Amino acid sequence: MPNNFIRSIIPFFSHLLLAGILISSISCNETKKAAPSDKGAVQKPNVLILLTDQWRAQATGYAGDPNAITPNLDLLASESLNFENAVSGTPVCTPFRASLLTGQRPLSNGVFMNDVQLDTNALTMAKIFNKNHYDTGYIGKWHLDGHGRLQNVPPGARRQGFDFWKANECTHDYNHSVYYDNLDPEQKIWEHYDTFDQTDAALNYIQTKNGDSSPFMMIVSYGTPHAPYHTAPEKYRKMFDPKNIKLRENVPEKMQEKAKTDLAGYYAHIAAIDDMIGKITKKLKEEGQWENTLILFTSDHGDMLGSQGAYKKQQPYDESIRVPMLMKLPKDMNLAPAVKKTVINTEDILPTLLGLCDIDIPESIEGMNFSSIIKNNADDIDYAAEIRCIQPFGQWGRHRGGKEFRGLRTLRYTYTRDLNGPWLLYDNQTDPFQQNNLIGQAEFSAVQERLDKALAQRLNANNDAFLSGPEYIKKYGYHVDKNGMVPYTQ
Repeated sequence: MPNNFIRSIIPFFSHLLLAGILISSISCNETKKAAPSDKGAVQKPNVLILLTDQWRAQATGYAGDPNAITPNLDLLASESLNFENAVSGTPVCTPFRASLLTGQRPLSNGVFMNDVQLDTNALTMAKIFNKNHYDTGYIGKWHLDGHGRLQNVPPGARRQGFDFWKANECTHDYNHSVYYDNLDPEQKIWEHYDTFDQTDAALNYIQTKNGDSSPFMMIVSYGTPHAPYHTAPEKYRKMFDPKNIKLRENVPEKMQEKAKTDLAGYYAHIAAIDDMIGKITKKLKEEGQWENTLILFTSDHGDMLGSQGAYKKQQPYDESIRVPMLMKLPKDMNLAPAVKKTVINTEDILPTLLGLCDIDIPESIEGMNFSSIIKNNADDIDYAAEIRCIQPFGQWGRHRGGKEFRGLRTLRYTYTRDLNGPWLLYDNQTDPFQQNNLIGQAEFSAVQERLDKALAQRLNANNDAFLSGPEYIKKYGYHVDKNGMVPYTQ
């Protein structure tokens, strides 16, 4: 992001650092450190990304959710940086994953809908870490190949640089879950609830790395707690009685019974993942890898689950865009656990991880590098994350009220425009459940004007003309059905 844009937003947010400090701290083009030429010269930290599907930020014990049973995550949070305002800028599966791997926004990497293929020539996370002498591995849900949800993603370019592979394109049949094992083209089925078996595969991988001179970068990508909500093992489903579920204040009365039932199943999936996170942290400690492993726990997007009278994702509300994000840092960084309020977006994850690992940040990456702020234990900044829906489809298709939008999520405000003009403005400090739309209210006219100007400058800096979804579909050559979805096969 150009430095002149950073300077342009400083007047609009009261808690920014001085411009020079901000620019030097988070510029994508900050001074870079070269990777060692000798594979054994420097032991860089392992990087373990624990990625979940459709886990909203509010649904953890450490975030104050009275329903969630997450003792292992709560313990991890107590040892981590907790980015409590982390955002999924394009809150739907495939676009998130493409931005995670490339550090690019969807209109740059071309992935703004589900079930399309990320360009096999893209410079991805795995390719960058491979170049810097890391072993790379991927376990679980991929959803970046676009060749059929149950089909093999064969070794080579379509695996985007990952070496070790026990993964599937996409399935939500968690008790009969397809995967493919490294070079074997035969379709396999995880023997148990796939969250359990994927965790066991990760444990085995970690064990094989004990004593290895090369660090590893691995993503463990769980399909849960995404719907279907009621398919966790019985042990976990019995832990949650719908009658005892406490709903968020923005769930309308007509949806409360359904929301309580579905949330009981949702929290069951979450409790199962939490147990698996406990197994992974225990294994890292047993294998002597804990102190030198950077752990990132997050999700691709949230789930409305009745809030605002809606379900699933793509929408600009906090239940959809905000995701949990914990970052447990290696011991030698000597940084105390803390709650971080700085808003961090999807495309910011890769450059920040590279910065923390002292790896050069390629010019193709568009996200912000927050590693200097982290390493220097700097104060939080009121940075605005761009949120967007480029083409509504599927669960939020136009027939369900879906529409294109662009917006900003700051520490305090959520502001969005649709194609017709200003749409939503929420003061998340005084209205955390986003029930009072401030668009057009005289006392907030100055705030609306400032945010609208900042959004226009952001879109201009990103070369985003904010066209209609069909125009981008035509530009990128996608074919969609009557619901605006890219059709997929199993």
